[in-house]
Amino acid sequence: MPTLKSNIKQNRISVSAEAYGTFNKKGSYTPRVVPKSDEIKQRIATRLGEVFMFSALDHKEKSIVLDAMEEFKFTAGDSVIKQGEDGDVLYVVDSGKLDCYRRPSKDAEDAYLKTYMPGEAFGELALLYNAPRAATIKAKEDSVLFGLDRDCFNNIVKESSIKKREKYEAFLGRVQLLDS
Repeated sequence: MPTLKSNIKQNRISVSAEAYGTFNKKGSYTPRVVPKSDEIKQRIATRLGEVFMFSALDHKEKSIVLDAMEEFKFTAGDSVIKQGEDGDVLYVVDSGKLDCYRRPSKDAEDAYLKTYMPGEAFGELALLYNAPRAATIKAKEDSVLFGLDRDCFNNIVKESSIKKREKYEAFLGRVQLLDS
């Protein structure tokens, strides 16, 4: 009979979130505003509604995110992000298709993972965990992306999700049926 230890994979990767302490205090946040046309604002608002991670935002928070997002254009073959680089932007695909590749080791070839389509987002892992990019994303065709910087993501999107989760946990903690 196999033991629990023998079922555990040997190639584990650990993940940790940013810690805040005396060396890394969370300061005040002033949202940036990137000027854009009403047409682009509407396109961004549409795409934000399609991405799950933005669903916890209230109207005011969505407005801050919408103002902070910037339009980026890539032509077919351009690298949007490269595995191993520092990441400071999350991208939401507005138009075009982008292929995602991951190199499992230095000597291996890039392995195709998926194609990102309009309404999908990528790049959040580097922002959430202050880690290098986990994959390479290349434009398969001419593409338009909306980018959100690390500060806005951490101060608005991540904080909103944390607050929403805490609200649900507090509610569930008051349900007698779940006490046991």
